Amino acid sequence: MFIKQLTVFIENRSGRLEEVAQVLKDNNINIKSVSLADTSDYGLLRFILSDYAKAVNVLKEAGFSAMASDVIAVKLTQEVGQLGELLAVLSSVNVNVEYMYGLTSDDQSAFIVLKTDDQNKALEAIKSANYELYTA
Repeated sequence: MFIKQLTVFIENRSGRLEEVAQVLKDNNINIKSVSLADTSDYGLLRFILSDYAKAVNVLKEAGFSAMASDVIAVKLTQEVGQLGELLAVLSSVNVNVEYMYGLTSDDQSAFIVLKTDDQNKALEAIKSANYELYTA
């Protein structure tokens, strides 16, 4: 199962990240996970949120560029080698990971959020390997 991720493009300047967080707070949208990647000119904020559809609208109204995409969140236990085993499953079907970041669920379970070069193939392989998936 895919979950929705929101990507927000922001200028790389002081206060801009705070503005995004404030818009979400003002609209009662909870940030479940966040990842920030930057260049010299702009940043890419990737979020898993309590209400991505509402977030897209309120952020666009506030002047931010935001888009939703599908990602996969896979539960990993706190044991040595768990990430390597998941990556081996993906590698075995020739799927490349484009990026990943962590997510903690309400019950404190640990998940890894993945975007790959073939999401459908990745999801099929992950399910076949009997991994538990995060559902929004």
